[in-house]
Amino acid sequence: MNSYGVLILGAGNSSRLGQPKQLLRYQGRTLIRQMGEEAIAAVDAPVMVVTGANADLVEEALRELPIEVVENDHWEEGMSSSIGIGVKELQLLHPELSNIIIMVCDQPFVNAGLLRQLIQHQIVTGKGIVGATYENTIGTPVLFGSDYFPALKELNGQDGIRQILRQSTGDIAIVSFPLGALDIDTAEDYQQLLKR
Repeated sequence: MNSYGVLILGAGNSSRLGQPKQLLRYQGRTLIRQMGEEAIAAVDAPVMVVTGANADLVEEALRELPIEVVENDHWEEGMSSSIGIGVKELQLLHPELSNIIIMVCDQPFVNAGLLRQLIQHQIVTGKGIVGATYENTIGTPVLFGSDYFPALKELNGQDGIRQILRQSTGDIAIVSFPLGALDIDTAEDYQQLLKR
């Protein structure tokens, strides 16, 4: 029986935005809480958030949700270090996991339905990776089977999961998610979101 966990990356300091993007409010919730609630709705368990910059504030925004939190003391090294720490911690606490969905906190249109689509597509296709696709690219949220856990734990640099995706093209299925192209990196991005 396949079991699924979700890893939400929320460690960055949002340098281009000038304030923690995890704490931006959209439709009455902070982005990090919204992602946490959608993940909880999509999978039975477990859901983990990697914090880093502004760790206390991010953790406070998740208060009372059944979410595990791990802090990345090396968040300045980029997304790869957060993925590595998060996958290690999830595996340590939940060795039964056979799949992990990795998501970021600044794609406001990710919802439980999309995460369940990734899972269903993996069940149907049997592929080791199922990624969301938008603007001719494969990106987050993305599901990885356990064969990829060792590589995820060894990631380094700013490249994140892209290097694994490039090396595994024959083992990837995709789910169309045009709204995935909208992520919040700048104040302008956030203003565009609020106008929608």
